[in-house]
Amino acid sequence: MTSPLLDIRGISKSFGAIRASEDVSLTLMRGEIHALIGPNGAGKSTLIKQIAGNLKPDSGSIWFDGRDVTSLDTVARAQAGLGRTFQISSLAMEMSVLQNAVLGALGKRGRVMRFWRDVMRDAALLQVAHAALSEVGLAAAVGTRVADLSHGQRRQLEVAVALTQSPKAFLMDEPMAGLGGEGTARLTPFLDGLRHRAPILLVEHDMDAVFALADRISVLVYGRIIATGKPDAIRQNAEVREAYLGDEALT
Repeated sequence: MTSPLLDIRGISKSFGAIRASEDVSLTLMRGEIHALIGPNGAGKSTLIKQIAGNLKPDSGSIWFDGRDVTSLDTVARAQAGLGRTFQISSLAMEMSVLQNAVLGALGKRGRVMRFWRDVMRDAALLQVAHAALSEVGLAAAVGTRVADLSHGQRRQLEVAVALTQSPKAFLMDEPMAGLGGEGTARLTPFLDGLRHRAPILLVEHDMDAVFALADRISVLVYGRIIATGKPDAIRQNAEVREAYLGDEALT
């Protein structure tokens, strides 16, 4: 049996009396998209922060590529191959598309304190950056200021920056947010193909995209996983319909 690339084992996190995560276990297998869904305030972003290393769980453990990474910070996890795109864009808006991608490639080396002029002359960094931008369809926009990109293009750039880190897996926090129907229609097939580069743990509110993309879905409600399964099983799960999907799950 194939072992999971990412293995979350019974993690819990409290903020005072609030249980943001309660004995959460889930896995991410190679080649799959595993979607994490749930109502606002369910604890999805808190869970992603624990997986990425921004927050440390009170109990439980996080294993990545056969290694216990629970005590590692975000930089160490990124260097181990855990790539993340953010719910709120963290791009350098006044820099160019290429400069953002080069910063990502530089971060992979673990040395970011260099003269910017020298960085932009580094052939190896530029090669990695250009390759990532080409893969996401932004090769023609390398000189464009990020602030001038569409929302969908910024999402593509976030993925490109993550790609420069040579990720073994992606954590994606609401990549469809703010895209609208047309933007979502463009991003969905791109993410579908990306799973073959690295599996994706996907947090998303767009249920059309979730059911189109996910191999498995886990449902988080009040910090607790109430169901995990194939999309059809989740769609018909009575507890999930009552807690989150409602009657739309039947259509």
